[in-house]
Amino acid sequence: MIVDDQAIVRTGMAMILSVEDDITVVAEAEDGVRAVDLAARHRPDVVLMDIRMPRLDGLDALRALTRPGARPAPSVVMVTTFDDDEYVTRALRSGACGFVLKDAGPRLLVEAVRAAAAGDALISPSITVRLLGRMMRTLPAPGEETVLSPRESDVVRLVAQGLTNAEIAGALRITVGTVKTHLTNIQAKLAARNRVEIAAWAWRNGYAHQDTGGPP
Repeated sequence: MIVDDQAIVRTGMAMILSVEDDITVVAEAEDGVRAVDLAARHRPDVVLMDIRMPRLDGLDALRALTRPGARPAPSVVMVTTFDDDEYVTRALRSGACGFVLKDAGPRLLVEAVRAAAAGDALISPSITVRLLGRMMRTLPAPGEETVLSPRESDVVRLVAQGLTNAEIAGALRITVGTVKTHLTNIQAKLAARNRVEIAAWAWRNGYAHQDTGGPP
């Protein structure tokens, strides 16, 4: 489902996505109120949603779609601009699984939808560094009880480098299901809500550039 208050943006995204054999656009909405209604009716797997919209903005609609016990609970990819870093941070903490910029181009838009459908996250590279910098300043330092296993450390390192679950599985020669299990355990240990918070923790604590798990 595509959610944006500008008809030309919705039309453009729909044209890009509709030519892909594995993607079907099931609905379009002009604001958050309509998005919540259509999500219940069409049950999309992925929602591409603007942040600034009338009636109900993207952040409030995101919280409605991803609240505990919500059915359906689609993967939501937020669409943002270069000036929306604060909104991006807030949306991550509300359950967004990815971000693309409106001028990111067709390829990244398609990749973001596919990543969300597969349970991965994709963030436009041009905002990743600034976003991690913001989150590294606000995330608490780990306590002594934060202990990752060697394999969990490897997974954290690869998440920080931007790899998807499938790429991590290939690099470590394990299954995608095992990667997801490790990520669940890592999120619990770090009290992280999503992959970006895991990546921010990794960069802050020296895991991002290690060849094997853990800092030196």
